[in-house]
Amino acid sequence: MNAGKAVLAQIMEFASRYEFNKCVDKYNGNHKVKTFTCWEQFIVMSFAQLTYRESLRDIEACLQAISNKLYHCGVKSKVAKSTLADANESRDWRIYADFAQQLINEARGLYKDDNDFKIEIDEIAYALDSSTIDLCLSLFPWAKFRKKKGAVKMHTLLDLRGSIPTFIEITDGKVHDVNILDLLLIEPGAVYIMDRAYVDFSRLFDMHQAQAYFVIREKQHLRIKKFYGTSFNAVCTQIWIAVSVYLLVAIIKKRLKLEQELYTILQIFSISLFEKVPLDQLFSESDYRNTDNDNYNQLKLFDL
Repeated sequence: MNAGKAVLAQIMEFASRYEFNKCVDKYNGNHKVKTFTCWEQFIVMSFAQLTYRESLRDIEACLQAISNKLYHCGVKSKVAKSTLADANESRDWRIYADFAQQLINEARGLYKDDNDFKIEIDEIAYALDSSTIDLCLSLFPWAKFRKKKGAVKMHTLLDLRGSIPTFIEITDGKVHDVNILDLLLIEPGAVYIMDRAYVDFSRLFDMHQAQAYFVIREKQHLRIKKFYGTSFNAVCTQIWIAVSVYLLVAIIKKRLKLEQELYTILQIFSISLFEKVPLDQLFSESDYRNTDNDNYNQLKLFDL
């Protein structure tokens, strides 16, 4: 099975083209596009995420070196840095946000009976946190934060059964974390684990009235070093595709019954995307072993 297919091509097979095309059609993503479709953009950006590329120039150089291999993974077009930059700037980021939501729904179904979250409670448990990503205000003028500093925030609600994101909101840096509580649909009986930034007695009382529970913990932040574009659209596109890649790996882990941790799977993928080895064989024959990654946040899509 999958003999002769590169690992990257096999990963993409877990992404439903039907659902992806529905998202593209909804926002006319391929309108007047003759080369480099939204699907090709998704593959290239997934490649960049999985291999930790640092810039458009970096991506272009790598793609030129492996152009024949990328063709067999679904990218038929020659991809210059300007081509990718234009796509990230102009194609509606909601295409990738909606597709990520489809992957969230699929992943949650796969992990609904997961027992990796080792706390003896019967209720669903969520972790709510935000990742503050520092930006240069002169390059990202829309990312309001402080007088001479820009930032964007990624607010994430994780279902701790499998660390699957169930809610993501991207805002500028000035939006206080506590305001995100107003956007959540509180589930009766669920436990919400939050840091002190979410302490607002009125909002927490509303959560109590909804028959949910909350636990306040110490604050943690995820940060990103490099974006491939400077507009809000380009930033959101990169973030949502990064989320989609994480979800695809989580889905692959469950569907193939892989024993490795998500972090380990990502590391193996990063060095083997163009090997022609079936995924189950790639992990069964590897010498990688699970390590204790309790201190490593699995939703760490970006560098600290």
